[in-house]
Amino acid sequence: MRIARIAHAGGTAHAVLDGDTAEVIADPFGVGGAADSAAGRAPAPADGAARRAPVRLGPRLPLGEVRLLAPVQPRTVVGMAHNTGPADRELPPQAFLKPARSAIGPDEPVYLPDGIGRVDAEAELAVVLATSPAGHTPDTVLRTVYGWTVANDLTARDLQRNDPLWTSAKGRPGFTPLGPWIETFLDDPDDTEVTLALDGVPLRPASTRELARSVAEILCYLGGFLPLGPGDVVLTGAPGEYGPLRPGGRAAATVAGIGTLTTPVHAGPVLAGGPR
Repeated sequence: MRIARIAHAGGTAHAVLDGDTAEVIADPFGVGGAADSAAGRAPAPADGAARRAPVRLGPRLPLGEVRLLAPVQPRTVVGMAHNTGPADRELPPQAFLKPARSAIGPDEPVYLPDGIGRVDAEAELAVVLATSPAGHTPDTVLRTVYGWTVANDLTARDLQRNDPLWTSAKGRPGFTPLGPWIETFLDDPDDTEVTLALDGVPLRPASTRELARSVAEILCYLGGFLPLGPGDVVLTGAPGEYGPLRPGGRAAATVAGIGTLTTPVHAGPVLAGGPR
């Protein structure tokens, strides 16, 4: 099932996407929503358990009358360092935080200010949580997953070299594109193809099986110390080739079984209003 966050004539809402329509639902991450009512009982992708049913409110809108936004408004966005290949298992796991307000949706532009240097796009599988992974084991932690989306973890490389915490390199406005929707079921998150294309040219794809740590390992590690909850987002790492953005260009991150997240690239400071 595809769960999106949409803008329409009546405002913004979450919706179930079905064919060429979007049906408005209750906020799945709010009190009384699907993630709240089913906390701890989310389906693990490998066991085929029944999924939580969204609370359908209506109306059902034609897709041509809505605009897709970032599919979730997380309180916390956390990414995994030392997770881009098998050799990283020789390093201790490490996480970094990105501002929740750095998240933007599909087809929302990212702005590259003068002097920022090289900014790379990194296509990743992202986890959207239904509840906290704290206290779970690798056998149970996938029950805390609400669904899966596509992330583009943008990184200013020149700044990264001078900032050991990566805050200035990864935390800028628009540096966390997410979308285009949440897919509530993914066949195998630990063997899913991830691809990045820059200006229409695909780079070398890879599978999440090439990451140093599995999704369960990542969530158990983070659950050991981070206060995470419904709607929070975990970036699992970029298994494939990454590359630099250029003003006037476009990045397209694709995760098999979910979809493609497209991000236009503009020069200059963020315009008034900024990312949403």
